[in-house]
Amino acid sequence: MNQEVKSGKVLSPSTPWTKRPVPGIEVANEQQILKATFTEPTIECPECHALVTRTAISFNAYVCPQCDEHLRMKARDRLNWFFDNVVAELGQEFSAKDPLKFVDTKPYPDRMREAQTKTGETEALIAMQGNLNGVDMIACAFEFDFMGGSMGTVVGDRFVQAAELAIEKRQPLICFAASGGARMQEGMLSLMQMARTSAAIQKLKDAGLPYIVVLTHPVYGGVTASLAMLGDIHIAEPKAMIGFAGKRVIEQTVRETLEEPFQRAEYLLDHGVIDQIVHRHALRDTVSRLVSKLMNLP
Repeated sequence: MNQEVKSGKVLSPSTPWTKRPVPGIEVANEQQILKATFTEPTIECPECHALVTRTAISFNAYVCPQCDEHLRMKARDRLNWFFDNVVAELGQEFSAKDPLKFVDTKPYPDRMREAQTKTGETEALIAMQGNLNGVDMIACAFEFDFMGGSMGTVVGDRFVQAAELAIEKRQPLICFAASGGARMQEGMLSLMQMARTSAAIQKLKDAGLPYIVVLTHPVYGGVTASLAMLGDIHIAEPKAMIGFAGKRVIEQTVRETLEEPFQRAEYLLDHGVIDQIVHRHALRDTVSRLVSKLMNLP
């Protein structure tokens, strides 16, 4: 808005330009600039606090372009990123029951509905059949946002189905683990999945088929004590937290402070627990190369 309107004076068209007021220039403040710049939703890196657009972080496989921090990746996004082509999704026919009628602060069915609404998934494990670099394989991934990636009966059902299909099709099985452990709402039925998944993995080994585990952040509890540590090869992403009991629980038990990088992937690599740490950008090629060698593919 120019000054003549602001002042309420209307100048004659015949007024010389030298006598006309100079139009004012309004300088945008910092908040207006930021609002104009970040019109797309952004994600804040938990390590360096850089703001990265969702499009940029997605194209970079959820690795911060500023500090190289590996951000948590949703299970479905991970599998779609991992495979060149997805053939089918497995285990959609399974659904969780509530045999124990478990109630903590709310009934178990209510917690399930909340998790399903939050994540858009029906359970904490997603399994898919697809191909990578021309090799057919089956992969499953834990969705940590679904009740902490906890392992219940449906997780066991889907994993066993994936393993059985891998044996039937003579294909390798890849597991992206990220979990807080067994699901307490299913009690002993949840703990039984440790034995079920372990038996399925043994059948894979007896059939001479590779089972490769990729440990992402974080992996704890019954998942660590079963399917996450029974692979032919264990790969971890940088700085992933991996263990059975949590760090704070161990500190309270031994009454000592456990310094970094205790339970980090780097610590486990130094102590021989895992085989290698692989940057997410190199993960697809690494898994493809290992599968080719283990299966004697050309």
